[in-house]
Amino acid sequence: MTPEFPSSTPADAAARQTHPRPVALVTGAGKRIGRSIALALAGKGWDVAVHYNRSRAEALGVVAEIEALGRRAVALQCELGDENAVRGLLARAGELGAVGCVVNSASLFDYDDAASFSGARLQQHMSANVAAPLLLAQALHAATPAGSQSVVINLLDQKLYNPNPDYLSYTLSKAALHSATTLLAQALAPTVRVVGVAPGITMLSGDQTDSQFEQAHRVTPLGKSSTPQDIADAVCFVATASAMTGTTLLVDGGQHLLPLSRDVMFIAK
Repeated sequence: MTPEFPSSTPADAAARQTHPRPVALVTGAGKRIGRSIALALAGKGWDVAVHYNRSRAEALGVVAEIEALGRRAVALQCELGDENAVRGLLARAGELGAVGCVVNSASLFDYDDAASFSGARLQQHMSANVAAPLLLAQALHAATPAGSQSVVINLLDQKLYNPNPDYLSYTLSKAALHSATTLLAQALAPTVRVVGVAPGITMLSGDQTDSQFEQAHRVTPLGKSSTPQDIADAVCFVATASAMTGTTLLVDGGQHLLPLSRDVMFIAK
């Protein structure tokens, strides 16, 4: 790995002990939006713990890209539905130093609706999309020294402001995480800030074709929805916005302003 600090004068070494590099843990950082967030944070000076579940090769690739930026990184495997494994994830990320930011980007996103709903499917979504972020927030609060401040950033969804019944279990889990963002901001202050970022349609989903995605992406007042870089930029802003907690940034090109009876990916087919 890249050395933690490339310069080596005694004065620099003393300053670094007083002001260590910030460390972030990003879940689902091997691919898609999580990857963009991890790289953007590294570009802003953060060392990054790159969480993955099955995407080991992709996560190691992100680690290499972060190290090429002169930052430190480590890839950490964890099944977010395994509570015991999640409880140990923040401590494992601590090999980079004290974690000051957790970005809950990983998300289970399986289709169901009112006709195909089952309790088992809902439980899978709730474990990965709600319980895991809460456990990581709990761990971050316990690990943050008195007088310091950390931040949890939860990726939500613009459809919470523009509901439709598609992806029912996923939507219910994101609604719960949205409420948890408010409740945790109240419970964990002043030690931990908790903020949501709600993307619009940002990347290809399911069996969408490129042309279908491009059409869906344009269904907003601004003529385009969010890109991975838009979401990453918002996360980087929230990570250092020390007066912000208990609120959600919608980063969706205004998609939430256009009520739709179905998920936009189906409207565009």
